[in-house]
Amino acid sequence: MTISTSVWLTVGATVLAAVLAAGVGELVALGVRRLGRTHEILATLAQRGRRPLAGLLGTLAATVALHVGTAPADWREPTLTVLGLLAVAFGAGLAVVAANVVQDVLLLRYRIDVADNRRQRQRRTQVQLVKRVVVALIVVVAAAAMLLTIPGARGVGTSVLASAGLLSVVAGLAAQTSLSNVFAGLQIAFTDGIRVDDVVVVEEEWGNIEDITLTYVVVRLWDQRRLILPSTYFTTTPFANWTRNSSDIIGTVDFETDWTTPVEELRSHAEGFVRDHPLWNGQTFALQVTDAKNSVLSFRVLVSANSGGELFDLRCAVREELVGVLRRDHPGALPRVRVETPAPVVSLPHQGSRV
Repeated sequence: MTISTSVWLTVGATVLAAVLAAGVGELVALGVRRLGRTHEILATLAQRGRRPLAGLLGTLAATVALHVGTAPADWREPTLTVLGLLAVAFGAGLAVVAANVVQDVLLLRYRIDVADNRRQRQRRTQVQLVKRVVVALIVVVAAAAMLLTIPGARGVGTSVLASAGLLSVVAGLAAQTSLSNVFAGLQIAFTDGIRVDDVVVVEEEWGNIEDITLTYVVVRLWDQRRLILPSTYFTTTPFANWTRNSSDIIGTVDFETDWTTPVEELRSHAEGFVRDHPLWNGQTFALQVTDAKNSVLSFRVLVSANSGGELFDLRCAVREELVGVLRRDHPGALPRVRVETPAPVVSLPHQGSRV
C-alpha cells in the first residue's frame, strides 16, 4: 500500500466520521424537536441549535479520527489547527443559541401585556441586556481561543495578555465613548432608571422606550419615528419618566372660556363623560378653574389612564367633548374679547349764542 493511498484512506475515514457525527447531531435535534411538540422552548432550541450541534460533533469526530488514524505528516498539524478553529466557532455558535433560548424562556415569564407591568418591564430589560453581555463575552472568549489555537499567533497573544501594558490599554479604552456607553447601559439595566416600554419625554419629544442595548437606547415616538440616543444620555441628562413607579399616569386638559361659563354644569358633564369612557382607569378626575383674569377663565381637567398612549387618547377625547358641549349648549361661553367704546361727547352751545 503506497503512502498516497494511505492518506486517501485516512481522509475518507475522517470525512466518514464527521458525517456520521453530524448525523447523530441531526438525530438529537430531531428527538428534541419531537419533545418540543408540547414545549415550545425545546422546539426553538432544536431549530436554532441543529446546525451548530451537527457542526461541532462532526468537527470533534474528524479531529479524533485524525489523531487516531494518522502518523505525523506535514499536512496533519495545519488540518488539526483548522479543525480546532471550526470546533471553537461551532461551540461559540451553540453557546449563543443557548443564551438566546434562555432569554426567550425568561421573557415568557415576564409578559408586558398586563395592566400593571412595571416589574415585568424591569425584568425584561435586565434579561435582554444580560443576554447581550453574555453573547459579547462568548464572542470575545471564542476569538481569544481561536487566536491561541493558531501556533503562529499563540506566542503573540500570550505575550500581549501577560504584558503590563495591557492594563493601560484597557484603561485608555474605558475612557472612550464606546465603553462609556457600555457601562452606562449596564447602569441603566440594574439601577431601574428606565425600562422597556417606559413612557418618557426626551429632547421635548414624547414616546416609549422600544429597545435598550449596551450602547444606545431606541425611543419610539408618538408618530412612530425612532429617536436613537446614546446610553450616556440617560445617565447624564435629566429626562421625564412618566411610568417610573407605576404604569398608570395622570394628564391634564387645559382650555379657556368666557366668564359666563356655567362651571358646575360643565364639571358635571365632564365627570360623567370621563367615568363612562373606556380608557379612564377610575382613579383620578378633577375639573378646576385655575385662573381668572382679563376676559377669560382658565380651566384644567385632570384625568388618569393605565398607560401613556391611553392617556393621550383620553385627553384628546375629553378636549373634543368639552369643546363640543360649549359650542352646542353654551355658545356664549366661548372665549371672546370685549371692547368698550367710549360714549360720544356732546358739545353744549355757549351762553349767549343764538339757537
